[in-house]
Amino acid sequence: MLIVTVVYTYVEIEVAVENECINQRRKGIFVIHPFSIFRSYYITFMVVLIFMNLLGIPMEISYMNGYRGIGWGGFNVFSDTMFLIDIGLNFRTGIVPEYSETAVLELSQIRQNYLQGWFVADVITSFPVGCIVFFVNLYYISAHSAADTASMSSLLTFLKILSLVRLLRVSRLMRFLNEAEQVTNSDREISRVFFRVLSLFMVIFLLCHWNSCIQYFVPMLEAFPLDCWLQRENLMNATVVEKYTVGVFRAFSHMTATSYGSSGLPTNEVELWVVVSSMMAGAIMYTFLVANTVTLMTEADISSWTFISKNNHLKGYMKEMRLPRDLCTRVNNYFKSRYGGKWYDEEEIMNWVSSSLKEEILMIMCSHLVKKVPIFRNCSESIINTILLELQFEVFQEGDIIMKPNNPCDRMFFIEQGHVILHRDSMKMELEDGDYFGEICLLTRGYNLEGAYAQSTCQLFSLSVEKFYQVLEDYPEFMKDLEIAVGSKL
Repeated sequence: MLIVTVVYTYVEIEVAVENECINQRRKGIFVIHPFSIFRSYYITFMVVLIFMNLLGIPMEISYMNGYRGIGWGGFNVFSDTMFLIDIGLNFRTGIVPEYSETAVLELSQIRQNYLQGWFVADVITSFPVGCIVFFVNLYYISAHSAADTASMSSLLTFLKILSLVRLLRVSRLMRFLNEAEQVTNSDREISRVFFRVLSLFMVIFLLCHWNSCIQYFVPMLEAFPLDCWLQRENLMNATVVEKYTVGVFRAFSHMTATSYGSSGLPTNEVELWVVVSSMMAGAIMYTFLVANTVTLMTEADISSWTFISKNNHLKGYMKEMRLPRDLCTRVNNYFKSRYGGKWYDEEEIMNWVSSSLKEEILMIMCSHLVKKVPIFRNCSESIINTILLELQFEVFQEGDIIMKPNNPCDRMFFIEQGHVILHRDSMKMELEDGDYFGEICLLTRGYNLEGAYAQSTCQLFSLSVEKFYQVLEDYPEFMKDLEIAVGSKL
């Protein structure tokens, strides 16, 4: 049943999004819906592209020493082009405001939001350094005179430093990951946790990768002095893979504060400061990791954590009171049946919303139960709504006595889920989901002729006699109809 509901909801969402896009196209407006399939694939593509840029750019200016093959140069041109296109698409992509699940598709609002937000940052990070470097590099290769070669070499060095601006694209990576979390079905806890863990590990890996590149880049700027770690490790003639592997090991050793790497203590002031900066980056990484882990644990499923806490508190109380084991088991079973592994303070939650929203929530939950009762079947919506506000949720375990026959009873019951055995005189009746019993109590003001027992764990809604007669004070005309409807049962 749950799987069918989820699939049905997902199909409904897809249909709604498609209809909204069709309506926009009929108006002659091209807007990308943030919940559309195209946007989902586009986000995935951009996350991969940005991550490859954030890995490749530091490698290019450090370990590869500015070497650019045709393949990497073409990739840079492609990336810069895609980032420029992305700026244009952002003016045509709907937005989802914070704390809302409704997409804004008005072009004026989309433009205003983007211009006041990330537009300037996106323009800076999309500056086509890769395209410029690619074409300058082609001219550098074809240059013949010494003057041209020297000028092109100086320009390439400047562009190499300028290309570091592209590392600010990490902000785009985080934005795309946040958007992916937002447009995914946020009701699925596993989706939100997945995207948060993914972004967490991406940031940690990038931090370690960049640290490794800095470890190499700084000695390279000094023309590899004899006391640098690369000379001490005899890596000057090693391959890029070997240098990078040792660099990552060295960076990770600093960040985790386990050692200074295989080359031992730093031997000059510049290297010393690089190591200190690396250790500080490690401290930031630890803080970031702990903070995000705590956030994931506290926000992952607050209701479940609260339930566990309350359940442990209950067990501690029963242990302190030395209650019999049989009774402790029944109390535990009741607690699990009543709250289902999640703790919600329903009364407090209902107080958070307006009276109209509260009525609407209760109408969805209970109106079908109340309207099945003959004495309420012809009632107006206002009476039904007033009665719904007075219902209380109760849980009974298998074998519990819900009502004793020929004894005072102060409420009637509506069965939401479960099976109840009803006894009256010599008659025995089995009630199930959607049935009701105890309605005579409402007219007799508490006197009951029936006995009711829970055949299984039962989830019921009850309406007390006191609350019912408070409702009748506002609707006295309903009293005569009530007497006629149940008169035959007395």
